[in-house]
Amino acid sequence: MTSSRAATKAPKPAFVCDACGHQPPKWVGRCPECNEWGSVIESTVTGPLVSGRVVSSRMPSEPARPISQISAAPAKAVPTGVSELDRVLGGGLVPGAVVLLAGEPGVGKSTLLLDVAQQWAVNASTPSLVVSGEESVSQVRLRAERLGALHERLFLASESALDAVLGHLDAVKPGLLVLDSVQTISTPGQEGVPGGVTQVRAVTAAVVAVAKERGIATVLVGHVTKDGQVAGPRVLEHLVDVVLHFEGDKHSALRLVRGVKNRFGAADEVGCFEMHEGGITSLPDPSGLFLTRYQEPVPGTCVTVAMEGRRALVTEVQALIGAEVQGSPRRTVSGLDGARLAMVLAVLERRTKQLKLYNREVFAATVGGIRLVEPSADLAMALAVASGGLDLAMAPHLAAIGEVGLTGEIRRVGAVGRRLAEAARLGFKSALVPPGCSGDAPRGMDVIEVGDLRTALRSAASLSAS
Repeated sequence: MTSSRAATKAPKPAFVCDACGHQPPKWVGRCPECNEWGSVIESTVTGPLVSGRVVSSRMPSEPARPISQISAAPAKAVPTGVSELDRVLGGGLVPGAVVLLAGEPGVGKSTLLLDVAQQWAVNASTPSLVVSGEESVSQVRLRAERLGALHERLFLASESALDAVLGHLDAVKPGLLVLDSVQTISTPGQEGVPGGVTQVRAVTAAVVAVAKERGIATVLVGHVTKDGQVAGPRVLEHLVDVVLHFEGDKHSALRLVRGVKNRFGAADEVGCFEMHEGGITSLPDPSGLFLTRYQEPVPGTCVTVAMEGRRALVTEVQALIGAEVQGSPRRTVSGLDGARLAMVLAVLERRTKQLKLYNREVFAATVGGIRLVEPSADLAMALAVASGGLDLAMAPHLAAIGEVGLTGEIRRVGAVGRRLAEAARLGFKSALVPPGCSGDAPRGMDVIEVGDLRTALRSAASLSAS
């Protein structure tokens, strides 16, 4: 009897504020949340509770459909006209997709995106809009003149308020929006200062919603912290579709756009660019930047092939062995990992018995400003140091690929076939590789397997003599 009464018992009435949506546990004359009088009413809505509030179902704006009946045409990428950026994006910008491009100040983010907006205005059927929250339109115009980006369908605006940005979208109706930068835009409806966690999250969420609704390809420029991470909340990278990092040394012409997240393509692609006075240009074949052409072989150099994403780059490693010093000698690197150099020096001295490096200064660097951190450069680093210490020039057509272990063994690395193919394309005739990699050799290339550093030094010396 008791159970039947409980089953037929009417549900407890719920109360909700008609002004702010707050749901007090009982009826009150004044809403404790918004302080409005007479706004609390009885609600008959039932449903699950989320953060203390009842969430009811509603009719969706678009019903769910079988996946076979959904067209993929609206998500087809539109080329930007900048080949290296299209390579990283997976073919171009997808309408409605939001891209976050982050990089250090002065590396060239605004210059690259202004060129992208110009190419879009020329080639696409819709205009492009660049909204700058850091510069005036006159400053952007000066950069555009230098780049030759003065197309009549390229629109500029300088705004720092989100509602003004949305107003420009209503007026221009662009197919591409560049927001430079998201940390400078604020919305009056949110607490916090511009660039703060709350403001950045709210602005990004609003821009993503508008981009999806209207099918606008959007690029957000983001700041980075001291350690190179995207500034702002971590959720920022989850809200957008693509995350790109723009890298480069201000003292070098080389710039790299590295994919970190990509919902429309591979996330490990790298695009290469060159900065110059006239702007920024794509480098479809950048390997020549990282090599030095010598009339005669020079001691202290060796060539390796590094992988940047899926791209193989032939790179030269240089080493200089200084005079003997008292105390602790210097170990200076540029573009290389200092810890790996120290390890390679210790292995060279211990396992080969040919070099005494404990009291000599060693300087090692890459050519062209590229940074090598992968272990595959260990063998080239060791041969460059040995070449400089023994005053023996490496053969000019030799490339060395492999990781050096603490016992002096040469370990296998990934994508050896792709590395060898790139070296052969640039005219290298011989290569030293770890055991088991000779099967990946391209036709016409002499590939020598070396199991340890001693064997590698003997093979390199015999190739130099020949």
